[in-house]
Amino acid sequence: MHTLGKMSASRLLISIIIMVSASNSLCMDEKQITQNHSKVLAEVNIPWPVQMARNAVLCCPPIAFRNLIIITWEIILRSQPSCTKSYRKETNETKETNCTDERITWVSTPDQNSDLQIRPVAITHDGYYRCIMTTPDGNFHRGYHLQVLVTPEVTLFQSRNRTAVCKAVAGKPAAQISWIPAGDCAPTEHEYWGNGTVTVKSTCHWEGHNVSTVTCHVSHLTGNKSLYIKLNSGLRTSGSPALDLLIILYVKLSLFVVILVTTGFVFFQRINYVRLQHW
Repeated sequence: MHTLGKMSASRLLISIIIMVSASNSLCMDEKQITQNHSKVLAEVNIPWPVQMARNAVLCCPPIAFRNLIIITWEIILRSQPSCTKSYRKETNETKETNCTDERITWVSTPDQNSDLQIRPVAITHDGYYRCIMTTPDGNFHRGYHLQVLVTPEVTLFQSRNRTAVCKAVAGKPAAQISWIPAGDCAPTEHEYWGNGTVTVKSTCHWEGHNVSTVTCHVSHLTGNKSLYIKLNSGLRTSGSPALDLLIILYVKLSLFVVILVTTGFVFFQRINYVRLQHW
């Protein structure tokens, strides 16, 4: 019986994780789910991935309001003082300490709803959020490790003869890049930014002419994306406008220098000819 109880609790925790990955809120009708497992839910810490710019709602353990004494939310964000929001039922008073982000609020008044909302989620909201429900029977906790997801911007271009470059810019966490068909690829490059995002760059080359089109596939927690490009046999193909402009300017400058040198040579030849005639 004890083993069966542990298995049941484990399955319940797994179901919670699945529910988290499918929604930005667990604050639904939990009465039936938690009828015999309120203590398991009260102690759980939940990984909570949320896409940036969306809204998120975090909820407390499902404790009946009549049994509550104090509701407290602890919010621990990176490089910031710990913020606490609390509500005391007896006096119907709310209190905040070191809470400066106006996007993190109660869903409504705490006596009506103890849930916490973030509207909208920003990259700075990465952190740990914990609800503590104080009752005559003790404290009940529910914690969230909130991870903010940022969709990377994907670009693909041909840099030189039959060599393609695929970039997933400023994603969080880092994206993964794969190629179809596989080519001769350099080690993947990662550029880390101060806000926690990562730019991933993959460069691959295909010898011969049996491969005409290649596809860059970018995998990320916010969704996958694929781009394709046709490989040309020339020195390079269009795809990097800044590089195209530099090449055009270089060619024009080279032509101007050639014309200038030729004109100067002809001019000095004519001067020398006139001097010889007068000599």
